[in-house]
Amino acid sequence: MRAMVLDAAGSRLRRATVPVPEPGPGEVLIRVRACGVCRTDLHVVDGDLTEPRLPLIPGHEIVGEVVALGHSVTSIPVGTRVGVPWLGWTCGECEFCRAGQENLCRRAEFTGYDRDGGYAEYTVADARYCFPLPELYGDAEAAPLLCAGLIGYRSLRMAGAGRRLGLYGFGAAAHIIAQVARHQGRRVYALTRPGDLAGQAFARELGADWAGGTDAPLPEALDAAIIFAPAGELVPLALGAVRPGGVVVCAGIHMTDIPTFAYSLLWEERVLCSVANLARRDGEEFLALAPQVPVRTTIEVHPLEDANEALDRLRHGDLRGAAVLVP
Repeated sequence: MRAMVLDAAGSRLRRATVPVPEPGPGEVLIRVRACGVCRTDLHVVDGDLTEPRLPLIPGHEIVGEVVALGHSVTSIPVGTRVGVPWLGWTCGECEFCRAGQENLCRRAEFTGYDRDGGYAEYTVADARYCFPLPELYGDAEAAPLLCAGLIGYRSLRMAGAGRRLGLYGFGAAAHIIAQVARHQGRRVYALTRPGDLAGQAFARELGADWAGGTDAPLPEALDAAIIFAPAGELVPLALGAVRPGGVVVCAGIHMTDIPTFAYSLLWEERVLCSVANLARRDGEEFLALAPQVPVRTTIEVHPLEDANEALDRLRHGDLRGAAVLVP
């Protein structure tokens, strides 16, 4: 099969022909129909996440068709269209798994990091971590739901029920979650890089009540803020923007260092927290909710062999919505 392979951190992906993988016990073989290009992929390729299994096929927003079953798989028939997310396997035995916090499992394996992902024509996945997908979405349109959507949804839940929500960074995740927040009756404030007029216009098109640069004053205090951009300097800004008792959620798996800030920004019971991975509950809830909104994904489709170019566009902030690779 054709695949795009990462040989070393900081290198370009290599076009390769590799054997089609075989599903092991509890796994399924999936013919990949589409795979989203996520910022986490960029962190893996650039070496910000330092322990990938190399050589590696990246990609963890996978949409495909089950074409073969490993031993003991009875839950998914051949021919089923499924989505495969970042969290690819958990032990089911540790204190976190037993407590319903499988996203914190210490032995967890992640798709496109510990396990080969979807930048290929075929991949294998643990059947427990394959989600049926709503029929409303085509293959490419569904791909960003598998991480931008799922992590965004978990972040939104952790932000609480506040009505005034700030979104720092308006990329793939924010463009999905802005729609969900508006569906829930929240007011959405989109904050982009200063001068990013196109990004601000995109946010308004998707229903944002206000959009501006991170250097612009907000019209009112926020109840909560979600930071999607991997920029630690946004944390003090967001803390300063939320009301007493407000919540700031850091949604990325990687963020640059947070600068020193005055205790007064955290005082008055403001809350600062991070989101770690996702749980199956997030997938089940969000994929049921998305068609009700209905969430519409804005995508740029690229052939598999153009994975490096798609990553470059993401790296430079040139994407509107999300990039998706189609073998």
